Amino acid sequence: MRNSERGTRNRRARSRARTPAHLFRVPTSAFRLCLLVAACTPITTRPDFRPDPRALVVTLNARPERITAALDSLVPAESLEVAHANVRDGYVETAWYDTQAHRTRHHERQIRNLAATVKIRFWADPWVPGQTRLTTEPVYRPRYDPSRPERDLEVIASKEHEGYKIAQRLVDKLKQKFGVPKAAQEEGRPTPPPSPSPTPP
Repeated sequence: MRNSERGTRNRRARSRARTPAHLFRVPTSAFRLCLLVAACTPITTRPDFRPDPRALVVTLNARPERITAALDSLVPAESLEVAHANVRDGYVETAWYDTQAHRTRHHERQIRNLAATVKIRFWADPWVPGQTRLTTEPVYRPRYDPSRPERDLEVIASKEHEGYKIAQRLVDKLKQKFGVPKAAQEEGRPTPPPSPSPTPP
């Protein structure tokens, strides 16, 4: 009768299946190195492109993290939805917003009016200590082409566009909240005309 039928075990067979004396071990230094590399790897939520040169640019009396945190609350007040926000990166991006229907569009198939649907991006970059250079970019897409990247189809909104006006209101609220450096105020003022030279007698 075989062992399997009697319900017994063969000790000799069990002895052959001993656990090997030398196990493969990963040194703890390797784990520490992986953690160090992961901690040092830069991770950013900013897009891989720069803002349009025609975007709104303003200098504010606050650090970038304060500007970003304020935008996170000011954007919903304009009925827009924040799609991406990262205080560390100083970046905020809204979802597509239909300025005529006053509704956020989460999917391409929901967009009915491309010309009236905008997205606003904010880049908060450190300037001099205690100040931020904020770049605000309102864009829309005049047409939709799934074969091309979204950025290639974007156009900066004109000053008459409702999306630009929303962006301008957000920038004005930030100016009121944090203030603008005196040097920036002087740069924005119109240059007074030269005084007429006295006529000779």
